[in-house]
Amino acid sequence: MTAPPGEPGATRARLEGITDTIRVGLGAANAAREAALPSCRATIRSASRAIRAVHRGELDAVARHLAEAETSVRAAQRTLAPFPSLAHAGFLHDAEKEYAEARLTEALVAGVPAPGPDELGVEATAWMRGLAEAASELRRNLLDRLREGETDRAEALLGAMDDVYDVLSVVDYPDALTSGLRRTLDQLRAVLERSRGDVTTTVLQARLQRAIESR
Repeated sequence: MTAPPGEPGATRARLEGITDTIRVGLGAANAAREAALPSCRATIRSASRAIRAVHRGELDAVARHLAEAETSVRAAQRTLAPFPSLAHAGFLHDAEKEYAEARLTEALVAGVPAPGPDELGVEATAWMRGLAEAASELRRNLLDRLREGETDRAEALLGAMDDVYDVLSVVDYPDALTSGLRRTLDQLRAVLERSRGDVTTTVLQARLQRAIESR
């Protein structure tokens, strides 16, 4: 029987009741966190494999790894949905960002319309960071195209990188709102400028070679 207010032990009993309720909630949140972390890690692994397969042109592997990444990220999202504070703690954002990066890399390399955050089922900030990192990933494909002598395709990829940077650079809000987008864009700008130099040098060399051969 709970002691009446003012009697010895009343304060302790009340506080114990409150903290017991809190402990139950924290226990459920911790269980959700422990369940979601492996799914987030699996998403990141599958997304990374999908991106590597995109660069190698292994379309079947791309589809398989993207399907695995989506299954894992959806499992994490469902697990964390009842716990908003955990859903915004960072590890789910990273998994969504990696999944978005893989899907956007696939689209940009293929030259097809890029899916938006609603289509991918990810947060807007995760999508923006994923898009910026996907644009940086294009450098590898761009260099492969230059080595194959496909300068037109390389220039198209450079144009896609430019478009991504231009679009995202106007999202000028504090990092607390964009999850560090500005830093990711700084990295993209450096990759973009190196890639622009590579394409320019290769195109000029090709023109010079054609001029020499035409004499």
